[in-house]
Amino acid sequence: MASQDEAPGRAAARPVVLVGMMGSGKSTVGRRLAVRLHRRFIDADKVLEERCGVPISTVFELEGEEGFRRREAALLDELTRLPSIVLATGGGAVMRPENRRLLAERGLVVFLQASQADLWQRLRRDRTRPLLQTEDPRERIAQLLALREPLYREIAHLTVVSARQPVDQLVTDIIGRLPEEIQAEARVG
Repeated sequence: MASQDEAPGRAAARPVVLVGMMGSGKSTVGRRLAVRLHRRFIDADKVLEERCGVPISTVFELEGEEGFRRREAALLDELTRLPSIVLATGGGAVMRPENRRLLAERGLVVFLQASQADLWQRLRRDRTRPLLQTEDPRERIAQLLALREPLYREIAHLTVVSARQPVDQLVTDIIGRLPEEIQAEARVG
């Protein structure tokens, strides 16, 4: 993960970046992980909404997915430069090769893996996700999962199954698999 050329403390300052499908728990896990690591939590989608002044669904409506992805790429370039954060990315952030490169090079990437069945259970009543506004949202989840899961795996330093275990247990599992210098942050204070 950290190269031998890195300055001492550099690895500890690397952002911890959560990737995975919508509904995999990136925001929920990210908030708790940030508290445990004494880091600032940033949800990329929330920052994008704040900067645009409208929900992501409106950005999709006005600019299409391509317009949204351009904005997302610029934001990820900015956010991955911040030290000592936990960053929750949007589910499709991995679609652009430059985003995958930035996330893998600048952050320690944790893939929150969830099954299609679990994602459907978590998202079936969600009306805010633009990519699920289709005739068959369950099939759309399957399509997105098939397309994105190999990309998540490509850049992941850690893969953690975000099944039906308590969030605090999942966070403890993640911390236990992080490099020692980041684990040490959880022991401080």
